[in-house]
Amino acid sequence: MSDQQKPTDQQDPTSQRLPEPTQTSKQVVRLITATTIGAALLGLSALILTGTVLALILATPVLVIFSPILVPAAALLFLFTVGFLFSGGCCVAAIAALTWIYKYVARNNSPRSDQLQLDHGRMKIASPATDNAEG
Repeated sequence: MSDQQKPTDQQDPTSQRLPEPTQTSKQVVRLITATTIGAALLGLSALILTGTVLALILATPVLVIFSPILVPAAALLFLFTVGFLFSGGCCVAAIAALTWIYKYVARNNSPRSDQLQLDHGRMKIASPATDNAEG
């Protein structure tokens, strides 16, 4: 038994524990980069918000002065837009209906169509006669 010794934890490489991860310089660089970019974007958004508020403050008197003109103009523009869209929709519907009518008439006026209608009519007439003959 003394010839066979069990390997200890120090001899077996699979049982050795890895050292705990520590903050490396790569992680520190990532943190600094993320903080810098985040701060820059936060400052940029603050500048944009400030500019928007200032523009609104400066434009408010102009909007109030011209509102008797702008409100009816906006309503008129809205009505024109809705009218053109409705007109276009009716045009598309009319073209679709005319296309369907043309295909329907062209299909039903072909010589083959006449023969099929005659055959269908003959079968309808013959069907009650054969039903009565059998019955």
